[in-house]
Amino acid sequence: MDPAVPHERVWLNAYPAGVPADIDVTRYTSLVQAFDEWIDKYRERVAFVSLGSEITYAEVARKARAFAAWLQAHGVQKGERVALMMPNCFQYPICLFGTLIAGAVVVNVNPLYTVRELKHQLHDSGARTIVAFENFAKTVQDAIPGTEVRHVLVTQIGDLLGPGANLKGRLVNLLMRRVAKQVPPYDLPQAIPLCRALAEGARQTLAPVPLMRDDLAFLQYTGGTTGVAKGAMLSHGNVLANLLQTEAWAAGQLDGDIEVNLSLLPMYHVLSLTVNCLVFMSLGGRNILIANPRDVKKVVYIIRNETFTGVTGVNTLFNGLLENEAFCARDFSRLKLSLAGGMATQRAIAERWKQVTGKPIIEGYGLTECSPIVTMNPVDLAHMNDVDFTGSIGLPAPSTDVRFKREDGTWAALGEPGELCVRGPQVMRGYWQRPADTANAFDADGWLMTGDIGVMDARGYVRLIDRKKDMILVSGFNVYPNEIEDVVMLHPGVREAAVVGVPDPVAGERVKLVVVAKDSQLNADTLLAHCREHLTAYKVPRIVEFRQGELPKTTVGKILRRELREPQGNA
Repeated sequence: MDPAVPHERVWLNAYPAGVPADIDVTRYTSLVQAFDEWIDKYRERVAFVSLGSEITYAEVARKARAFAAWLQAHGVQKGERVALMMPNCFQYPICLFGTLIAGAVVVNVNPLYTVRELKHQLHDSGARTIVAFENFAKTVQDAIPGTEVRHVLVTQIGDLLGPGANLKGRLVNLLMRRVAKQVPPYDLPQAIPLCRALAEGARQTLAPVPLMRDDLAFLQYTGGTTGVAKGAMLSHGNVLANLLQTEAWAAGQLDGDIEVNLSLLPMYHVLSLTVNCLVFMSLGGRNILIANPRDVKKVVYIIRNETFTGVTGVNTLFNGLLENEAFCARDFSRLKLSLAGGMATQRAIAERWKQVTGKPIIEGYGLTECSPIVTMNPVDLAHMNDVDFTGSIGLPAPSTDVRFKREDGTWAALGEPGELCVRGPQVMRGYWQRPADTANAFDADGWLMTGDIGVMDARGYVRLIDRKKDMILVSGFNVYPNEIEDVVMLHPGVREAAVVGVPDPVAGERVKLVVVAKDSQLNADTLLAHCREHLTAYKVPRIVEFRQGELPKTTVGKILRRELREPQGNA
């Protein structure tokens, strides 16, 4: 057996009919070429729906090219980074493709970042331009000093909900500002309204930028293995490969009538970027954008007149929908595909989803460094409807090799646990300006070492067992103990701190903070307020436990995290 082709790709025998062993990575030279093809094919179709308003493929393209022209007119060169800080809305795909058309690199930013988190990402990426929702403009104001940001564009949720200065859009913006009070006061005199930039760009000449598969398309930030946020360098070829892999895998399921996708995951998340945005655009689909999926009542109201054929989410989002009686009473006769990723799907949720909708949840596995999909379960629903939930993360995607490495660095046999390693055209080029981290992520033969422990059975199906690192997975988002511990230790009343993940029936895991205090008056409320000031909400601990003396450690002084998961001492 050739060691470069692990297990002789035993998983190919389990592939659904019609799924190829490999994809043609030369089909497109860039995401812009693919985008142009989709526009030519589907220009009159509705591409996206937001708050009941629609925008066609042709209009997305027109505005994207206007944004690209504006970027070029303001000196943005090929390879320059442009930060996008928005939830799901029309502005996101417009600015996404506009950035790529201009030859620049998209830096996706979580809108809920704190000042500290945003400052790090802007500084690390070297972004000179940022497009942000006005709701988060105060964070931008406080984060940009000391960074290279020169151009700030702001937009509001209602800005593009209709032609011109539409009444609906103005009303939505007014409600957001004056009634919901979701726009904190800010002072950004240099900020330019995105609508003005689009109008200016429409009058300017767009210069074509030659792009190839090896050109950088995204800096997608991840905690990697150390907790320090690093930019995974995803090329046009990386993302195109994952797009084509997903298309090939779903062939026969999503190629009939116009597909309607319910986009619950934010498109700045790499899974949603690839599946919800790119895959459904390649199919000419209608994409329903949900800006805040945690407000289930509002989600159900928004989709009251929509029937969707596809939905992508994480366990917590599926659980939230299932708790809503109005959602469960919907007609699911057109639903074809329910995809889950980002975190483990719990058996109870999967079984209940199938009971309510009549369709199974199809799980996969991926990571930011792989654009993101590595493995997928078959999406042949006629076959899967009679299969019980297994907890498997599926089979390696076309053109993807997966193997497992023992602790001693040798390859594990089938059925033997080891660290999941992957090679394929979707695997990142490396971490942005971090050669040491890049070298540590890959072995000498180019295998990406994921840090996840799993096992492959004789058919090629993969099951995850544990994580090699101490990363915590909260509702599909990576939380790294080192980052939280660094923030907690900034508090003058803390002597020692350690963070671990503990099981949670809804979020998968929740963050537990264990503290040895210097100040006897220090309490949990004070510490949590300190954390909220410096951390995004999902990173803030949900459990705080105080211990006396010192935390348990190894002989070389490393904290024994495994001893901190169970309550002990003075909680």
